[in-house]
Amino acid sequence: ELQAGNAETRRRLAVYCLKDAYLPQRLLDKLMYMYNYIEMARVTGVPLSFLLSRGQSIKVMSQILRKAAQRGLLVPHMPKKGQGDQAEGGVAFEGATVLDAKAGYYEVPIATLDFASLYPSIMMAHNLCYSTLVPPDAVGRLPEADLTKSPTGDVFVRANKTKGILPEILEELLGARKRAKADLKKAQDPLEKAVLDGRQLALKVSANSVYGFTGATVGALPCLEISSSTTSFGRDMIDQTRDLVLKRYNTANGYAANADVIYGDTDSVMIKFNVADLKEAMRLGEEAAEHVSATFIKPIKLEFEKVYYPYLLISKKRYAGLLWTKPEKHDYMDTKGIETVRRDNCLLVRQVIETCLRKILIDRDVPGAVEYVKRTISDLLMNRMDLSLLVVTKGLTQEADKYDNKAAHVELAKRMKERDPATAPVVGDRIAYVIVKAAKNAKGFEKSEDPIYALENNLPIDYQHYLDHYLDKPLCRIFDPIMKDAKSKLLKGDHTLSIAQPTPSSKAGGIMQFAKVRLSCVGCRASITDEKQSRSLCTHCLAKEPEHLQKALDAVNGLERDFNRLWTQCQRCQGSLHQDVLCTSRDCPIFYRRKKVQKDLLEAETTLRRFDW
Repeated sequence: ELQAGNAETRRRLAVYCLKDAYLPQRLLDKLMYMYNYIEMARVTGVPLSFLLSRGQSIKVMSQILRKAAQRGLLVPHMPKKGQGDQAEGGVAFEGATVLDAKAGYYEVPIATLDFASLYPSIMMAHNLCYSTLVPPDAVGRLPEADLTKSPTGDVFVRANKTKGILPEILEELLGARKRAKADLKKAQDPLEKAVLDGRQLALKVSANSVYGFTGATVGALPCLEISSSTTSFGRDMIDQTRDLVLKRYNTANGYAANADVIYGDTDSVMIKFNVADLKEAMRLGEEAAEHVSATFIKPIKLEFEKVYYPYLLISKKRYAGLLWTKPEKHDYMDTKGIETVRRDNCLLVRQVIETCLRKILIDRDVPGAVEYVKRTISDLLMNRMDLSLLVVTKGLTQEADKYDNKAAHVELAKRMKERDPATAPVVGDRIAYVIVKAAKNAKGFEKSEDPIYALENNLPIDYQHYLDHYLDKPLCRIFDPIMKDAKSKLLKGDHTLSIAQPTPSSKAGGIMQFAKVRLSCVGCRASITDEKQSRSLCTHCLAKEPEHLQKALDAVNGLERDFNRLWTQCQRCQGSLHQDVLCTSRDCPIFYRRKKVQKDLLEAETTLRRFDW
């Protein structure tokens, strides 16, 4: 249609095509794919095409082959096991330790000690490799001083006798990464910085993937003795760190208070020294890191990096806190396992959770956070919430008919296909939906609807569903460690009693389409009995006609301003202030706000036209 038009429409088409070609190039530059891929290929010794079409295993295998060739060794060909096959002997190895989380809201500094490159350093320290693994029947024939026994009972030759291939690969990778990071600090040229940053990232990923390669039972060279020994050493080190900290940092040894380890993850330990001063907590953290590191075999090292203050520990793998690396000012608010970044959640959840965390952690205002939650719930139930905040998007990964379970976005895709096959979503699309009211006891997937369709047809939103299924659990997770009986205080009470009444649809159905509909007064919504006198106001409100007219005019002017701002913002986003907005991004909140304002503006203009002026 554009091509068959005039010079301006063809120009518009050409600009679109140019943007289509320019966008991938800009993404390549911004994400530094080219630098990262070339550096990764150089480090691992694989072609560029392998980085796009193959996984991590081929990179590790390539490095093993390269190192084995230098030593004059051969790498055996191992038959691959099936996906369902278990480890040898039918025993799957145990993963990393996660110490029990002492959930709570800590208003004192929490020092965090992290192991630097935990698994690679364990493999280097204990010389864990295919070439150093001693078969059980050969253990007795070797001097005990030359052997290392892991907590799992597997035996390896020490590095002073013969160094393994994997530890040598890891030493080279981490040594090269250290040099790249040092050069990165000195670099001034942006291109040089990008190359060095890509190189250090490639080296980090390659080092961390060596452990995973040995534990992949469906991989090219599985050896569970190495991977299980690595994790078992890691578990012992986490426990050892906890015991050493508790043993040293207590009042019996002259310290101000008894320390407590409140949480430990795969490679980090979080310590409450029970001191209120941030600088003192940082000093104790550095001291503890040095004290514990001295008990480990090199190159295993425990480092002090940060302090969380205050700190909200919800459960294992779920926490939030203000992160401090310098005592002058916090760096940022760090969150893990909390609903702040997930795309398959509505924007309302992210906004509420982020605001609550900001009030709790930065403002230190827990009552203010509670009041904000109550106000938000009241606004939600009273239909004062922007539609864009309630939109959920999920990807359609296969044909809708092929899904085994019924999901909200899948059922909506089927309905949209029935309405209009030409514009229906296809595989790979992200489907946006809102939850609308339906019959009593209707399932969640039966209540999903396209936001624009719901807007145009005045379908009432099921606000209670959003409260029960989207806000309930995230809010309880955050407030349970802070206050008792959080659910009843936040989700029950006077602020939840008022429920918005559905907006009457402009399309009458059933027998009502034959009924005579009377006009309602713009001022008081009462029925207008004498339409000859006025089509806009009842007899009671007619005396204040100028006020109601001004109010209607102000409403139209205000909505026009809002629409113009949103339209201009969309034009800026697409890069042109002289073209119509073509964007229909279902992931963008501005798109829904623009549609909502457009609909409200039409209704306001209709109301304004009812006045006789």
